[in-house]
Amino acid sequence: MRLKDCYNTEQFRLLAKQRLPSPIFHYIDGAADDEITYRRNTSAYEDCDLVPNVLAGVEEIDLSTTVMGKTIDLPLMLSPTALQRLFHHEGERAVGQAAQQFNTWFGISSLGTISIEEVARTISSPKMFQLYVHKDKGLNESMIQRCKDANFDAIALTVDTIVGGNRERDLVTGFTSPPRLTPRSLLSFALHPAWALNYFLREKFELSQLKDYVDEGTNIQLSVSDYFTSMLDQSMTWETAEKINAQWGKQFCLKGIMSVEDAKRAVDIGATAIMISNHGGRQLDGSRSPFDQLAEIVDAVGDKIEVICDGGIRRGSHVLKALSLGATACSGGRLYLYALAAAGQAGVEKALGNFRTEIERDMKLMGAKSVADLGRGNLRFR
Repeated sequence: MRLKDCYNTEQFRLLAKQRLPSPIFHYIDGAADDEITYRRNTSAYEDCDLVPNVLAGVEEIDLSTTVMGKTIDLPLMLSPTALQRLFHHEGERAVGQAAQQFNTWFGISSLGTISIEEVARTISSPKMFQLYVHKDKGLNESMIQRCKDANFDAIALTVDTIVGGNRERDLVTGFTSPPRLTPRSLLSFALHPAWALNYFLREKFELSQLKDYVDEGTNIQLSVSDYFTSMLDQSMTWETAEKINAQWGKQFCLKGIMSVEDAKRAVDIGATAIMISNHGGRQLDGSRSPFDQLAEIVDAVGDKIEVICDGGIRRGSHVLKALSLGATACSGGRLYLYALAAAGQAGVEKALGNFRTEIERDMKLMGAKSVADLGRGNLRFR
Protein backbone atom coordinates (compact mmCIF):
# COMPACT_ATOMS: atom_id res chain seq x y z
CA MET A 1 0.00 0.00 0.00
CA ARG A 2 1.16 3.54 -0.82
CA LEU A 3 0.22 6.97 0.52
CA LYS A 4 -1.65 7.90 -2.63
CA ASP A 5 -3.88 4.85 -2.10
CA CYS A 6 -4.99 5.98 1.37
CA TYR A 7 -8.52 7.35 1.08
CA ASN A 8 -9.70 6.70 4.65
CA THR A 9 -8.51 6.15 8.21
CA GLU A 10 -8.47 2.35 7.94
CA GLN A 11 -6.13 2.48 4.94
CA PHE A 12 -3.78 4.80 6.83
CA ARG A 13 -3.95 2.32 9.71
CA LEU A 14 -2.86 -0.53 7.46
CA LEU A 15 0.01 1.51 6.02
CA ALA A 16 1.12 2.47 9.53
CA LYS A 17 1.07 -1.21 10.53
CA GLN A 18 3.25 -1.97 7.51
CA ARG A 19 5.81 0.72 8.38
CA LEU A 20 6.06 0.53 12.18
CA PRO A 21 7.72 -2.05 14.43
CA SER A 22 5.05 -4.12 16.17
CA PRO A 23 5.36 -2.58 19.69
CA ILE A 24 5.07 0.95 18.29
CA PHE A 25 2.08 0.18 16.08
CA HIS A 26 0.19 -1.61 18.83
CA TYR A 27 0.81 1.29 21.23
CA ILE A 28 -1.13 3.56 18.83
CA ASP A 29 -3.70 0.94 17.89
CA GLY A 30 -4.37 -0.62 21.27
CA ALA A 31 -6.64 0.24 24.17
CA ALA A 32 -7.62 -1.03 27.62
CA ASP A 33 -8.69 -4.53 28.67
CA ASP A 34 -10.92 -6.13 26.00
CA GLU A 35 -10.98 -2.90 23.95
CA ILE A 36 -14.79 -2.81 24.02
CA THR A 37 -14.94 0.93 24.60
CA TYR A 38 -12.35 1.53 21.88
CA ARG A 39 -14.56 -0.23 19.33
CA ARG A 40 -17.74 1.35 20.67
CA ASN A 41 -16.28 4.84 20.22
CA THR A 42 -16.63 4.35 16.47
CA SER A 43 -19.56 1.95 16.26
CA ALA A 44 -21.74 4.39 18.23
CA TYR A 45 -21.92 6.57 15.13
CA GLU A 46 -23.38 3.65 13.18
CA ASP A 47 -26.46 3.65 15.43
CA CYS A 48 -27.34 7.12 14.17
CA ASP A 49 -28.63 7.87 10.66
CA LEU A 50 -28.43 11.13 8.75
CA VAL A 51 -31.64 12.51 7.21
CA PRO A 52 -30.68 14.84 4.35
CA ASN A 53 -32.49 17.83 2.94
CA VAL A 54 -32.23 18.70 -0.77
CA LEU A 55 -32.52 21.66 -3.18
CA ALA A 56 -30.71 23.88 -0.70
CA GLY A 57 -28.36 25.74 -3.06
CA VAL A 58 -25.13 24.35 -1.69
CA GLU A 59 -22.58 25.54 -4.25
CA GLU A 60 -20.62 27.37 -1.53
CA ILE A 61 -20.01 25.60 1.79
CA ASP A 62 -18.62 27.17 4.98
CA LEU A 63 -16.86 24.61 7.20
CA SER A 64 -15.61 27.16 9.74
CA THR A 65 -16.49 27.24 13.41
CA THR A 66 -15.21 29.06 16.48
CA VAL A 67 -13.64 27.14 19.35
CA MET A 68 -12.23 28.81 22.46
CA GLY A 69 -12.18 32.18 20.76
CA LYS A 70 -10.41 31.02 17.60
CA THR A 71 -12.11 30.64 14.22
CA ILE A 72 -10.93 27.49 12.51
CA ASP A 73 -11.50 26.42 8.90
CA LEU A 74 -12.28 22.79 9.70
CA PRO A 75 -14.56 21.61 12.56
CA LEU A 76 -12.05 18.86 13.37
CA MET A 77 -9.25 19.48 15.87
CA LEU A 78 -6.03 17.47 16.32
CA SER A 79 -6.09 16.13 19.87
CA PRO A 80 -2.85 16.24 21.84
CA THR A 81 -1.08 12.87 21.81
CA ALA A 82 2.14 11.64 23.40
CA LEU A 83 5.42 10.32 22.00
CA GLN A 84 4.91 11.44 18.39
CA ARG A 85 8.56 11.18 17.31
CA LEU A 86 8.36 7.46 18.08
CA PHE A 87 5.82 7.08 15.28
CA HIS A 88 7.68 9.17 12.70
CA HIS A 89 10.86 11.20 13.08
CA GLU A 90 8.99 14.39 12.10
CA GLY A 91 6.59 13.94 15.03
CA GLU A 92 4.79 17.04 16.29
CA ARG A 93 6.55 19.15 13.66
CA ALA A 94 4.65 17.33 10.93
CA VAL A 95 1.32 17.42 12.76
CA GLY A 96 1.66 21.09 13.64
CA GLN A 97 2.51 22.08 10.08
CA ALA A 98 -0.49 20.14 8.79
CA ALA A 99 -2.77 21.79 11.37
CA GLN A 100 -1.43 25.16 10.27
CA GLN A 101 -2.12 24.39 6.62
CA PHE A 102 -5.75 23.51 7.42
CA ASN A 103 -6.09 26.25 10.07
CA THR A 104 -7.30 24.08 12.92
CA TRP A 105 -6.32 23.55 16.54
CA PHE A 106 -3.08 21.70 17.21
CA GLY A 107 -2.57 20.08 20.60
CA ILE A 108 0.76 19.19 22.16
CA SER A 109 1.01 16.77 25.09
CA SER A 110 2.90 17.03 28.35
CA LEU A 111 4.52 13.86 27.00
CA GLY A 112 5.36 15.63 23.73
CA THR A 113 8.67 15.10 21.97
CA ILE A 114 9.35 18.69 20.91
CA SER A 115 9.26 21.72 23.15
CA ILE A 116 6.50 24.20 23.89
CA GLU A 117 8.85 26.93 22.70
CA GLU A 118 9.50 25.30 19.32
CA VAL A 119 5.78 24.88 18.71
CA ALA A 120 5.17 28.52 19.56
CA ARG A 121 7.99 29.63 17.26
CA THR A 122 7.03 27.53 14.25
CA ILE A 123 3.23 27.04 14.28
CA SER A 124 0.81 29.92 13.74
CA SER A 125 -2.54 28.09 13.98
CA PRO A 126 -4.32 27.87 17.38
CA LYS A 127 -2.26 25.95 19.95
CA MET A 128 -3.41 23.94 22.94
CA PHE A 129 -1.21 22.40 25.62
CA GLN A 130 -2.46 19.23 27.27
CA LEU A 131 -1.49 19.29 30.95
CA TYR A 132 -0.95 16.14 33.01
CA VAL A 133 -0.76 17.09 36.69
CA HIS A 134 2.35 15.44 38.10
CA LYS A 135 3.30 14.77 41.70
CA ASP A 136 6.21 17.16 41.08
CA LYS A 137 4.59 20.56 41.63
CA GLY A 138 7.64 22.34 40.25
CA LEU A 139 7.15 20.50 36.96
CA ASN A 140 3.48 21.54 36.83
CA GLU A 141 4.39 25.17 37.49
CA SER A 142 7.10 25.02 34.85
CA MET A 143 4.79 23.73 32.11
CA ILE A 144 2.08 26.31 32.83
CA GLN A 145 4.60 29.17 32.92
CA ARG A 146 6.26 28.01 29.69
CA CYS A 147 2.84 28.02 28.00
CA LYS A 148 2.24 31.54 29.28
CA ASP A 149 5.65 32.74 28.07
CA ALA A 150 5.06 31.08 24.67
CA ASN A 151 1.59 32.65 24.37
CA PHE A 152 -0.26 29.38 23.88
CA ASP A 153 -3.96 29.86 23.27
CA ALA A 154 -5.39 27.23 25.63
CA ILE A 155 -4.57 24.61 28.22
CA ALA A 156 -6.48 21.32 28.25
CA LEU A 157 -6.27 19.64 31.65
CA THR A 158 -6.57 15.87 31.25
CA VAL A 159 -8.76 14.52 34.05
CA ASP A 160 -9.17 10.82 33.22
CA THR A 161 -5.65 9.51 33.91
CA ILE A 162 -5.55 9.28 37.70
CA VAL A 163 -4.07 5.83 37.08
CA GLY A 164 -3.00 4.19 33.85
CA GLY A 165 -5.45 1.95 32.01
CA ASN A 166 -4.75 -1.75 31.56
CA ARG A 167 -3.27 -1.64 28.07
CA GLU A 168 -2.68 -5.32 27.56
CA ARG A 169 -1.23 -5.03 24.07
CA ASP A 170 1.64 -3.02 25.57
CA LEU A 171 2.19 -5.79 28.12
CA VAL A 172 2.34 -8.37 25.33
CA THR A 173 4.69 -6.39 23.09
CA GLY A 174 6.81 -4.94 25.91
CA PHE A 175 6.27 -1.37 24.69
CA THR A 176 8.00 1.33 26.72
CA SER A 177 9.15 4.91 26.27
CA PRO A 178 11.90 4.98 25.16
CA PRO A 179 11.67 1.59 23.44
CA ARG A 180 13.24 -1.30 25.36
CA LEU A 181 15.74 -3.31 23.37
CA THR A 182 14.96 -7.02 23.66
CA PRO A 183 15.59 -9.87 21.21
CA ARG A 184 11.95 -9.65 20.15
CA SER A 185 11.88 -5.88 19.71
CA LEU A 186 15.26 -5.87 17.96
CA LEU A 187 13.88 -8.33 15.42
CA SER A 188 10.87 -6.07 14.84
CA PHE A 189 13.16 -3.05 14.47
CA ALA A 190 15.36 -4.97 12.02
CA LEU A 191 12.32 -5.84 9.92
CA HIS A 192 11.50 -2.12 9.69
CA PRO A 193 14.90 -0.62 8.81
CA ALA A 194 13.58 2.78 7.66
CA TRP A 195 11.95 3.36 11.05
CA ALA A 196 14.99 2.05 12.93
CA LEU A 197 17.48 4.22 11.04
CA ASN A 198 15.37 7.32 11.61
CA TYR A 199 14.93 6.57 15.31
CA PHE A 200 18.51 5.62 16.13
CA LEU A 201 20.42 8.01 13.83
CA ARG A 202 18.41 11.23 14.08
CA GLU A 203 18.10 13.54 17.09
CA LYS A 204 17.84 11.77 20.43
CA PHE A 205 14.33 10.91 21.54
CA GLU A 206 13.15 12.95 24.54
CA LEU A 207 10.06 14.06 26.39
CA SER A 208 10.84 17.74 25.98
CA GLN A 209 8.57 19.15 28.70
CA LEU A 210 9.61 16.59 31.31
CA LYS A 211 13.29 15.80 30.75
CA ASP A 212 14.64 18.46 33.13
CA TYR A 213 12.47 17.16 35.98
CA VAL A 214 12.10 13.39 35.50
CA ASP A 215 14.16 10.74 33.72
CA GLU A 216 11.20 8.40 33.25
CA GLY A 217 10.14 8.23 29.62
CA THR A 218 13.31 9.89 28.28
CA ASN A 219 16.18 8.00 29.90
CA ILE A 220 14.37 5.42 32.04
CA GLN A 221 12.19 2.98 30.11
CA LEU A 222 8.60 2.89 31.32
CA SER A 223 5.24 2.00 29.84
CA VAL A 224 2.83 4.90 29.48
CA SER A 225 0.35 3.18 31.79
CA ASP A 226 3.01 2.77 34.47
CA TYR A 227 4.08 6.37 33.93
CA PHE A 228 0.56 7.60 34.65
CA THR A 229 0.23 5.42 37.74
CA SER A 230 3.61 6.29 39.23
CA MET A 231 4.19 9.90 38.16
CA LEU A 232 0.80 11.63 38.06
CA ASP A 233 -0.93 13.19 41.06
CA GLN A 234 -3.72 10.90 42.26
CA SER A 235 -4.84 13.49 44.81
CA MET A 236 -6.05 15.86 42.06
CA THR A 237 -9.53 17.30 42.76
CA TRP A 238 -11.91 19.91 41.36
CA GLU A 239 -10.13 22.42 43.58
CA THR A 240 -6.88 21.56 41.77
CA ALA A 241 -8.53 22.21 38.41
CA GLU A 242 -10.00 25.49 39.60
CA LYS A 243 -6.59 26.68 40.85
CA ILE A 244 -4.94 25.78 37.53
CA ASN A 245 -7.66 27.68 35.67
CA ALA A 246 -7.07 30.76 37.83
CA GLN A 247 -3.31 30.48 37.43
CA TRP A 248 -3.56 30.08 33.66
CA GLY A 249 -6.09 32.86 33.13
CA LYS A 250 -6.86 32.11 29.48
CA GLN A 251 -8.95 29.59 27.55
CA PHE A 252 -9.23 26.47 29.72
CA CYS A 253 -10.56 23.06 28.69
CA LEU A 254 -11.16 19.90 30.70
CA LYS A 255 -10.35 16.79 28.65
CA GLY A 256 -11.95 13.55 29.76
CA ILE A 257 -15.39 14.70 30.91
CA MET A 258 -18.03 11.98 30.45
CA SER A 259 -20.89 12.69 32.87
CA VAL A 260 -23.47 15.48 33.05
CA GLU A 261 -22.55 16.06 36.69
CA ASP A 262 -18.90 16.66 35.81
CA ALA A 263 -19.85 18.86 32.84
CA LYS A 264 -21.84 21.07 35.21
CA ARG A 265 -18.89 21.26 37.61
CA ALA A 266 -16.66 22.30 34.70
CA VAL A 267 -19.02 25.22 34.14
CA ASP A 268 -18.94 26.05 37.85
CA ILE A 269 -15.13 26.36 37.93
CA GLY A 270 -15.14 28.64 34.88
CA ALA A 271 -13.80 26.30 32.20
CA THR A 272 -14.15 27.55 28.63
CA ALA A 273 -14.68 24.12 27.07
CA ILE A 274 -14.90 20.42 27.78
CA MET A 275 -13.76 17.50 25.69
CA ILE A 276 -16.13 14.58 26.02
CA SER A 277 -13.53 11.84 25.90
CA ASN A 278 -12.65 8.42 27.30
CA HIS A 279 -9.01 8.73 26.22
CA GLY A 280 -9.61 6.72 23.07
CA GLY A 281 -10.78 3.71 25.07
CA ARG A 282 -7.35 3.47 26.68
CA GLN A 283 -8.41 3.99 30.31
CA LEU A 284 -11.72 2.55 31.62
CA ASP A 285 -12.91 -0.25 29.36
CA GLY A 286 -16.68 -0.59 29.45
CA SER A 287 -17.23 3.16 29.69
CA ARG A 288 -19.62 4.96 27.36
CA SER A 289 -18.55 6.40 24.03
CA PRO A 290 -18.30 10.19 23.70
CA PHE A 291 -20.93 10.24 20.96
CA ASP A 292 -23.35 8.27 23.17
CA GLN A 293 -22.95 10.88 25.93
CA LEU A 294 -22.98 13.94 23.70
CA ALA A 295 -26.69 14.77 23.57
CA GLU A 296 -27.33 14.72 27.32
CA ILE A 297 -24.24 16.79 28.05
CA VAL A 298 -25.11 19.35 25.35
CA ASP A 299 -28.65 19.55 26.71
CA ALA A 300 -27.34 20.16 30.22
CA VAL A 301 -24.54 22.67 29.59
CA GLY A 302 -24.31 23.41 25.87
CA ASP A 303 -25.52 26.98 26.35
CA LYS A 304 -22.87 27.65 29.01
CA ILE A 305 -19.70 25.96 27.75
CA GLU A 306 -18.23 24.71 24.48
CA VAL A 307 -18.53 20.95 24.01
CA ILE A 308 -15.94 19.11 21.91
CA CYS A 309 -16.62 15.48 20.95
CA ASP A 310 -13.33 13.58 21.09
CA GLY A 311 -12.69 10.03 19.95
CA GLY A 312 -13.73 7.30 17.56
CA ILE A 313 -13.99 9.53 14.50
CA ARG A 314 -13.11 7.76 11.28
CA ARG A 315 -15.28 9.53 8.67
CA GLY A 316 -16.50 13.01 7.81
CA SER A 317 -20.05 11.80 8.40
CA HIS A 318 -19.12 11.11 12.04
CA VAL A 319 -18.17 14.77 12.41
CA LEU A 320 -21.50 15.86 10.91
CA LYS A 321 -23.43 13.63 13.31
CA ALA A 322 -21.65 15.09 16.34
CA LEU A 323 -22.13 18.66 15.10
CA SER A 324 -25.80 17.93 14.46
CA LEU A 325 -26.20 16.82 18.10
CA GLY A 326 -24.74 20.13 19.24
CA ALA A 327 -20.98 19.66 19.52
CA THR A 328 -18.98 22.84 18.93
CA ALA A 329 -16.36 20.78 17.10
CA CYS A 330 -14.79 17.32 17.06
CA SER A 331 -11.28 16.10 17.78
CA GLY A 332 -9.29 12.92 17.45
CA GLY A 333 -5.86 11.34 17.79
CA ARG A 334 -5.60 8.06 15.92
CA LEU A 335 -7.14 9.63 12.82
CA TYR A 336 -3.90 11.56 12.30
CA LEU A 337 -1.42 9.31 14.16
CA TYR A 338 -1.90 6.49 11.66
CA ALA A 339 -1.26 9.00 8.88
CA LEU A 340 1.80 10.41 10.66
CA ALA A 341 3.25 6.91 11.06
CA ALA A 342 2.47 6.12 7.45
CA ALA A 343 4.11 9.14 5.82
CA GLY A 344 4.98 12.01 8.15
CA GLN A 345 3.70 15.48 7.30
CA ALA A 346 2.53 14.39 3.85
CA GLY A 347 0.43 11.67 5.48
CA VAL A 348 -1.21 14.00 8.00
CA GLU A 349 -1.96 16.53 5.27
CA LYS A 350 -3.55 13.84 3.11
CA ALA A 351 -5.63 12.57 6.03
CA LEU A 352 -6.89 16.06 6.82
CA GLY A 353 -7.53 16.67 3.13
CA ASN A 354 -9.59 13.48 3.00
CA PHE A 355 -11.64 14.62 5.99
CA ARG A 356 -12.17 18.09 4.58
CA THR A 357 -13.35 16.61 1.27
CA GLU A 358 -15.69 14.18 3.04
CA ILE A 359 -17.16 16.83 5.36
CA GLU A 360 -17.74 19.27 2.49
CA ARG A 361 -19.27 16.62 0.24
CA ASP A 362 -21.49 15.28 3.01
CA MET A 363 -22.66 18.76 3.99
CA LYS A 364 -23.72 19.34 0.40
CA LEU A 365 -25.54 16.02 0.38
CA MET A 366 -27.19 17.00 3.68
CA GLY A 367 -28.34 20.34 2.24
CA ALA A 368 -26.29 22.29 4.82
CA LYS A 369 -24.37 25.39 3.77
CA SER A 370 -22.65 25.85 7.12
CA VAL A 371 -22.13 24.16 10.47
CA ALA A 372 -24.99 26.27 11.83
CA ASP A 373 -27.40 24.56 9.41
CA LEU A 374 -26.84 21.18 11.06
CA GLY A 375 -29.30 20.15 13.76
CA ARG A 376 -31.06 17.25 15.41
CA GLY A 377 -33.79 17.31 12.79
CA ASN A 378 -31.18 15.77 10.50
CA LEU A 379 -30.69 12.70 12.75
CA ARG A 380 -32.58 9.54 13.66
CA PHE A 381 -31.34 6.98 16.17
CA ARG A 382 -32.03 3.29 15.60
